[in-house]
Amino acid sequence: MTSLGAAQHFAGAPEWTWYILVYFFAAGLAGGSYFLATFLRYWGTPADEPLARLGFYVPLPATALGALMLTLDLNQPLRFWHMVVNTTPGEFGLNFNSTTPMSVGVWALLVGSVFALVVFLGALAADGRIRHPLADRLAAFLDGSAGRTFNVVGTVLYVFIAAYTGVLLAVSNQPVWSDTWALGGLFLASGLSGSVALLLLLTHFRRDAAPSRGFLEVGGRLFTALELLLLVVVLLTLIDDRTLDTALDLPWIPLWLLALAGMLPALRDFAVGGLRPTTGGAVAAVRAPAWAVPALVLVGVLALRAAFIFSAQA
Repeated sequence: MTSLGAAQHFAGAPEWTWYILVYFFAAGLAGGSYFLATFLRYWGTPADEPLARLGFYVPLPATALGALMLTLDLNQPLRFWHMVVNTTPGEFGLNFNSTTPMSVGVWALLVGSVFALVVFLGALAADGRIRHPLADRLAAFLDGSAGRTFNVVGTVLYVFIAAYTGVLLAVSNQPVWSDTWALGGLFLASGLSGSVALLLLLTHFRRDAAPSRGFLEVGGRLFTALELLLLVVVLLTLIDDRTLDTALDLPWIPLWLLALAGMLPALRDFAVGGLRPTTGGAVAAVRAPAWAVPALVLVGVLALRAAFIFSAQA
């Protein structure tokens, strides 16, 4: 890093490891899946409902995984509840600080988990996996106008969670992270791309969701194109702040190559077919197993986050 860069980035690295990497990855999938499921349920066709239910199954386990990773990353994991409860003598109460990004993120996960639990149970009830009068009422609620409002609010919250991981980096004082304003948008677009890939994988376990694969293909192309555009913006801003060499240092090149490899199938389909759904897209073109391209996209989404997290702390 140049002497100018060293003067601008005076804070010590937070020493984030793979716990935070998994948290960022899970948050992107949770937010993207909630968004896609809500869109399909209320603005798609009746044939899209099975895929919407698949999407609503994702946020709860993804949020739980992210929260677990955040907890394990703490120096004293058993005191995780101190992040939401103020234990100062004489000041006992909820611990929320709107000016502290970590506090905002923890509360977003906590509130988001309530929405995720409701839609998870609603999907189970709609699929007939739980049978109880309360489950039937919950499914009916989510199908109504009140349920639409509930899910729109939940979608806004989860979109925030998906983008927040990038914003958390941007408001730090670390090289690379604080040298660009576009990380929140990049992580959101990447999370949406990863969610499309995840749902494409899950459709192979649910035949009635197959008719919606065309929607996922088109969505994946759009999200990936936006992801690439924002990545270019991020790299250009790093040039301006003289920290591009930090991000693209030799140890991180394989991660960047994996991230780009994950974008290539959707970009290829965009270039060849535009926004017209195909029967198999790049999967059919390269005669690969049906799971191969979505798996590659997910690896690329993970690699993108790893490249940003680890390069700035080297």
